[in-house]
Amino acid sequence: MIQIRKLQFEDIPCAQNLVLDENWNQTPNDWEILIQNPRNICLAAELDENLVGTASAITYDNFVAWIGMLLVKREYRGRSIGKSLLISLLDQLHGITTVKLDATPAGEPIYKKLGFEEEYLINRMLGLNFSIGSIKACDHFPETIREKDIPAIIECDKRTFGADRSDLLSALIANFPEKSLVLKQDNEIVAFCLVRKGNKYYQIGPVVAKTFEHTQIVIHKALHGLDGQPVIIDILNDKNDLTEWLLELGFVKQRSFMRMFKASNDTMGLNNLYQAICGPEYG
Repeated sequence: MIQIRKLQFEDIPCAQNLVLDENWNQTPNDWEILIQNPRNICLAAELDENLVGTASAITYDNFVAWIGMLLVKREYRGRSIGKSLLISLLDQLHGITTVKLDATPAGEPIYKKLGFEEEYLINRMLGLNFSIGSIKACDHFPETIREKDIPAIIECDKRTFGADRSDLLSALIANFPEKSLVLKQDNEIVAFCLVRKGNKYYQIGPVVAKTFEHTQIVIHKALHGLDGQPVIIDILNDKNDLTEWLLELGFVKQRSFMRMFKASNDTMGLNNLYQAICGPEYG
């Protein structure tokens, strides 16, 4: 019998083995971020005292839940373990207005059967042998984020994403402060960009910016020093200028995700400002 239980810190090595088996990008630190927040729901599927599956739901503002880290060990697939994890997550999300996730093409039909609807497409851009080149000269330059900037960045992200992700953003900034960037004009934040070190790639995102030029400035700065390193950026499908620029730098489209929602979609945010997501496990 499969037992569904709470995922614990001591499960992280086994959970990370599932990530490695799938060639995903998450690290043990990502598991810690998910588990340490008591508002999040992190589940393990266990069979004969062996961890064979995981799933997580981050709760933002206590009315938006973000599902991710749905992993099932290959030899145990076909036993409805993933479906059991999902149903258990949904059952525990009492009082949550909106449930969202970023689905792979393989997962999309499964989520549709559970009542999820399509919102928009996200493209993963992969840079293995890219060149950062140069960009148009500008009057303002990105700075590393300082402690005093964080409240304004959190508020900017809240308006853009549609929910408060203060715990997540604070953790990401603390984990890689030298690549946490903000661009200001007249003391107003017009763009910010975070970077995290993944298991396989550096991931750039979230990126929030008022214009393509602002987006270009912060991403260009983030790419400095990452020459020769693998980098991924998950960008919204309608960001044509950003896509073309990344292609010119040598990035390629690796895969796509479909952003989906269940129940209401009152937390759409401001997609004109949302350039690149934080990652499919974070939104």
